[in-house]
Amino acid sequence: MTLSDSKKANGKSVASSGPAKPIDQTGVTAGDVASKKSKGVLLAPSIPVKPTGRTGAFSGIRIGGGGKSSVSHGGKGKAIATDLPREVIAFKDATHGPHEGEMQFRLIHFWEAWNTVSKVLIGVEMLLIDVEGTVLQGFISAGRMESYVRHLKPGCTYRLHNFYGSTSKPNYRVADSDVTISVSWNSVLSELNDSSVSFPADRFRVHGFEEFDAACDMQGALYDYIGHIKLVNGQVPSDGLLLDEANIAASRRVNLHVQTHDDPVLKLCLWDQAASEFWKKFKASGGTARVILVTTLNPKRYGVLSLSSMAPSRVFLDNDVQETRDYLSWLLSNQDVANRVTADAVVKPEPATLRELFAYMKNASAKVAWFECSATIDDVVHGLNWYYIGCSECHTKATKGPTTLMCKKCGKSEIVGEAQYLSRLSVYDHSEQAVFVLLGDAGEDLTGKKAAALVESYYEANDGAGDDDMVPVPQVMIDTIGQTRRFIVKISSHNLTGKTQTLTVTKVLPLEAPEPASKVGEDVAEDPGNGSDDHDDESVKRAGDGVENEGAKRARSG
Repeated sequence: MTLSDSKKANGKSVASSGPAKPIDQTGVTAGDVASKKSKGVLLAPSIPVKPTGRTGAFSGIRIGGGGKSSVSHGGKGKAIATDLPREVIAFKDATHGPHEGEMQFRLIHFWEAWNTVSKVLIGVEMLLIDVEGTVLQGFISAGRMESYVRHLKPGCTYRLHNFYGSTSKPNYRVADSDVTISVSWNSVLSELNDSSVSFPADRFRVHGFEEFDAACDMQGALYDYIGHIKLVNGQVPSDGLLLDEANIAASRRVNLHVQTHDDPVLKLCLWDQAASEFWKKFKASGGTARVILVTTLNPKRYGVLSLSSMAPSRVFLDNDVQETRDYLSWLLSNQDVANRVTADAVVKPEPATLRELFAYMKNASAKVAWFECSATIDDVVHGLNWYYIGCSECHTKATKGPTTLMCKKCGKSEIVGEAQYLSRLSVYDHSEQAVFVLLGDAGEDLTGKKAAALVESYYEANDGAGDDDMVPVPQVMIDTIGQTRRFIVKISSHNLTGKTQTLTVTKVLPLEAPEPASKVGEDVAEDPGNGSDDHDDESVKRAGDGVENEGAKRARSG
């Protein structure tokens, strides 16, 4: 079939020129507005999209077939399809429910939306901006992705006939409006060319320290952040700074410390695609990039206020956008302000004695947090398993299936199990006693040995031992008794709800240190906090997540 053939469509004659082929739309589900089949997808020759131009002309995609249309020649001989006039609805006037009008917009960005529990693909989320600079969120369900997503390109302009205004989700919202534009069964999406109005390229919702601090751990709207880089994976930025690509690929993250003007420093953790995007841009800059803008960040508290990237996050450096260019200009003119906070002060979690940790846990306004605590190891708890079997990839505690080990976090029904530390230490300082539980890499920090290697050595030395035998606490751990070490301690939700006073250790700092141990606190006559351990599967995760201490000052052993 060619567009030059004369056809009948909905009672109207249709004529045009240029190759095209019909593609059936797939995935109409029971939840659609009406249970009827689409007329298909008509794909016309694509015309390069310009940022500005004339109104009314479009080419490329025609998805769905609910409306009448005619096709005629125009635009330097290229096929131009023009629908009958329809009302153009501005984003600010979008309402809930079905619409037969038209929306015109630039596609800023799009990304896949997955159910984090079931690992099922939900659909594609989009960030859209209209001529007035209003931003809305768009959505294409998984059943319609095959027809639509292959035609989408960030930066291009489109028109959408027939859509449904659905309610935006309250959690992790990426636009101000409570209306999301959803593609429905009779939607027609077309590339929009030669528009007489100029679509803004982007719009950012930049927040500062106080705003993120107020929204911390609320799972609310996701906002953007801009500032100058203090540390990259614990290293001070300098010309020629190279990042370990293999390490970033394995950990799937980059840890930054960023400051806006003279506000407090924030920890910025970039995950997956955002980490890869940063690495590529930072490498291209030769390690000279100093300003960063990251969109749609989730604020959380890990001892200090931290921002984590999400699936829709995008990364811009130095001269990428006007906002980073303006900030870079300020930075170059205000080096005295930018250098007020030194790099070694950035990564150091707040120090606390055991007494102060227990007092914090009783505070009604306390949140999950990380602290640095100096304590002496008094004993290693015996009679309990000192390790657990975790997923070799994510270190989450494995669950037993009928014949294999499974991982809830990875969503895999068959995994390779690997021993990970889950060891309990009785510790004290000059103010209190406590029980510390060492998770994952923290045990290796303390002993210098991997848990898997120690377990394997035991079974090699004891041929008759069975899988269900309790492996005794290794000597290398017993040898740490009497040592005074600095621990990165997590105050967990279990501590705050009073379920346990056992404190989780996510990192143990090395013995070698450039400065003496901190002064001890006052003695108190309170009972030691030796509550029973009450950690759930989710707490058994990769040690050190949310804590960055590579550049922190070290304490001398006692």
